[in-house]
Amino acid sequence: MTPILWSFRRCPYAMRARLAIASAGVAIEHREILLRDKPHAFLTASPEGTVPVVQTAEQSYVHSYDIMLWALGQNDPENLLDQPAIGTELTIAADGPFKIALDRYKYHVRIDGAEPKVERQKALAFLQILATQMGKNAWLFGATPRLADLAILPFVRQFAHVDIDWFNATAPREICLWLDRFKASDRFAAIMKKHPIWSPEAPCQRQ
Repeated sequence: MTPILWSFRRCPYAMRARLAIASAGVAIEHREILLRDKPHAFLTASPEGTVPVVQTAEQSYVHSYDIMLWALGQNDPENLLDQPAIGTELTIAADGPFKIALDRYKYHVRIDGAEPKVERQKALAFLQILATQMGKNAWLFGATPRLADLAILPFVRQFAHVDIDWFNATAPREICLWLDRFKASDRFAAIMKKHPIWSPEAPCQRQ
């Protein structure tokens, strides 16, 4: 069977999965869903009801980073997996403390006790670590992106767009340029194309 990707266009976890799948050139059937109206077939594949999910003939992958590794393990023409160990450490930090601070900043009205300006500063501290790692390079580890770049950038984008004016005025210049480079790239444009919402009666959307 052609692997099925369940996705939601604006979800940063789904973005990172689509970035890796696109880089690898893995053929998939794209099934776009609405998170407010999850189809039964999706909930069967993802009991937690979260995207992205990849269903293959052998198994399902329900975590975005595992999907990245699954895709690039089949084909890695850009050598995205060729990164130092700190790339994994930075990705773990992005998925942990940074994402927690981001959520408490962006969704503070839903979270008791969340202080958005405090959480914003916590997230900003992580961006300063990334800027130090980047130095004068275009990407985290040199002139071309690696796995950590594509795993982290969708969440930096989410953070930036909570208050883009504040971000552009406050975030390290290296990070602003890094994000702008990513958002202006063909790869980002390609994975952000709109897909019709999937239904059992809809034709397959292979790519």
